Amino acid sequence: MYQRLLLWASCFAFVANSLLAAASEQGRPERPNFIVINIDDLGYADIGPFGSEINRTPHLDRMAAEGRKLTSFYAAPVCSPSRAALMTGSYAKRALPIPHVLFPADPVGLAPEEVTVAELLKSAGYRTALIGK
Repeated sequence: MYQRLLLWASCFAFVANSLLAAASEQGRPERPNFIVINIDDLGYADIGPFGSEINRTPHLDRMAAEGRKLTSFYAAPVCSPSRAALMTGSYAKRALPIPHVLFPADPVGLAPEEVTVAELLKSAGYRTALIGK
């Protein structure tokens, strides 16, 4: 558990440090707002910031132009473990060791002792929200 928290803390420290540096140069508050977008079944070049000329994504294009475009990532082949990995900072198979998608009536889910990014952010004074599945 300590290693996962250290991994998430390092990732967020890097992102926060980059955002704070940009914010202080622009006179913005020291604690930045940020949005994490998790998209299922998306190919690398399916949106504008990564080269799509078929799918128009003007808002994502603008977000990438004004912020950061991350190009190194890890994904799971199905959405439920991938979402669990994003929420916990753990590898998908550790966070949710199932080979399929979760459904509302399934008897399994995230273990209650898992610490999520939302819980860590709330303890740092952030307000969090989830939109979507």
